[in-house]
Amino acid sequence: MGTSKAVLQLLSGAGPRLFYGDPCFSKSEPICASNFRLKCSRRKASSYLQFLRCSSMLRYGVQGIGSNFFSNTKVDPSWLQSCKCQKADSVSGVTTGDGNGTWFVDNAKKLNPIDSMVNAPNVLEFQDLQQLKQEKEGLTSNGATGALRDTFHKISSDPIEDEAWELLRESVVHYCGSPIGTIAAKDPTSSNVLNYDQVFIRDFIPSGIAFLLKGEYDIVRNFILHTLQLQSWEKTMDCHSPGQGLMPASFKVRTVPLDGDDSATEEVLDPDFGEAAIGRVAPVDSGLWWIILLRAYGKCSGDLSVQERIDVQTGIKMILKLCLADGFDMFPTLLVTDGSCMIDRRMGIHGHPLEIQALFYSALLCAREMLAPEDGSADLLRALNNRLVALSFHIREYYWIDMRKLNEIYRYKTEEYSYDAVNKFNIYPDQIPPWLVEWMPSTGGYLIGNLQPAHMDFRFFSLGNLWSVVSSLATFDQSHAILDLIEAKWSDLVADMPLKICHPALEGQEWQIITGSDPKNTPWSYHNAGSWPTLLWQFTVACIKMNRPEIAARAVEVAEKRISRDKWPEYYDTKRARFIGKQSQLFQTWSIAGYLVAKLLLKDPSKAKILVTEEDSELVNAFSCMISANPRRKRGRKNLKQTYIV
Repeated sequence: MGTSKAVLQLLSGAGPRLFYGDPCFSKSEPICASNFRLKCSRRKASSYLQFLRCSSMLRYGVQGIGSNFFSNTKVDPSWLQSCKCQKADSVSGVTTGDGNGTWFVDNAKKLNPIDSMVNAPNVLEFQDLQQLKQEKEGLTSNGATGALRDTFHKISSDPIEDEAWELLRESVVHYCGSPIGTIAAKDPTSSNVLNYDQVFIRDFIPSGIAFLLKGEYDIVRNFILHTLQLQSWEKTMDCHSPGQGLMPASFKVRTVPLDGDDSATEEVLDPDFGEAAIGRVAPVDSGLWWIILLRAYGKCSGDLSVQERIDVQTGIKMILKLCLADGFDMFPTLLVTDGSCMIDRRMGIHGHPLEIQALFYSALLCAREMLAPEDGSADLLRALNNRLVALSFHIREYYWIDMRKLNEIYRYKTEEYSYDAVNKFNIYPDQIPPWLVEWMPSTGGYLIGNLQPAHMDFRFFSLGNLWSVVSSLATFDQSHAILDLIEAKWSDLVADMPLKICHPALEGQEWQIITGSDPKNTPWSYHNAGSWPTLLWQFTVACIKMNRPEIAARAVEVAEKRISRDKWPEYYDTKRARFIGKQSQLFQTWSIAGYLVAKLLLKDPSKAKILVTEEDSELVNAFSCMISANPRRKRGRKNLKQTYIV
């Protein structure tokens, strides 16, 4: 069994990874002459293609050596040269006759920056695999089950991970010779790429997390710093400019002629802040995801110098000031238009959608952790802390729904004019949809999709609920209840492919009115209750945080049955996700990356801490004060002796 464990670890890339060893992937500043940029870019492209054509040894044996590997270990260049041409004799590609297999295993023990999982003295050769398969078939015929079957199942699923990594690396975009992100999709069967050839902020998050978990930090660092530069670009649509802190929805690397010299070209970044997007909606979630990824980079790499840079600190503050700006709203939640997040088309989520509130809360906690203590940040930190307390109270108290709360709403009185009103938002009981009465399980609950005066959106939105668990916006009991509900409604939310973006679908006249008869958001398709494999990674983080990883492992097992065979679609259609989406792009990068992150985290659950935020005791105390306080007394100017002013 020791040999089988070793091959599992090696095939899954447990060791460090050799990829960014190319000089074009250095950490040097990307300010260079245009000729060098283009030459370097072409040289990188050719070397990368050569890398992909490498032997099994490179693809299976040495794929874990990170960019910091060569700084600590002297490697014979002739060995690297031989790696590119020789063929491996074993299935793992590391048991070659020249002893390279032994070299890799010994060094992987010392150099693995992620989880140090290589602990076997040798690896499983092809004959061992064949023998294991024969034994497994023989035992199965006799009705035997147990550890051997599980071991062989894991070995047989490793090619899916290998394929996913290869596809993810093919999607990498370079700027001035350095990796800067991943394109949204690289579908060779589609002639109409639309904007899927761009680097989207939200789409890159799972890709960035996957690279971080593999110890490949350069691409994430470059992405963070270059998108930060785009934040300061002038953003105008019809003579109107949004707030300065707005991050772009996406960007594209373009090659343009140099000014004054038509014979020379240079690479430039061309951002889209929503002025070219379908519907012309600004991406509210981009800046929030950027802050979350920045914190994850620092925690995973140990490199805090990036978040301590003056320009990065300024970028964080600009995003916070944009989100914390005073307005007319009486609620602590962010008021946004339809289509301003992952659901980027008209789907009736305008107002205060849960997804934005969960990301907002998470970004506030991450920013508070990273902001440098200085006099100029005192007011901002005070406003941030006040908002955290008010936002957590608002979501936990008014967005939560379970059978008890549903019955309470069913008995609501309306038209209450009082500071002590129970039905504060004047919700009419007739708003409770018939499907919810039958669908709500006796145990479990969830956070509703939206709340406004006289309106509750009772749909279940997966990302908002999952990230509420990850960020601790939901309480401990609520977090477990959310996972309980997903388990209870597995056939609706997971079915044949995880995970429904929302449930249920808008149908009939409701679909016509709310979506404007959107032909892409037909019932049980795309954003209208389609199934999105990328949500696997958020689901896995939430399950690990609540110490229930077996739920996520079950979902990953469902996805593995067909996601590779289906060519990594963007989304699936129908109630049970039986069909590949009608307009789904194939080889969708965040479907690939979401699967990889889920697998990596299940192998080493401790790594989920780079994404999880825990609620501190001061927030809990302030939250308790709000619950016990009389709302009438809050109208006075009396100073309350508590940690935060609310």
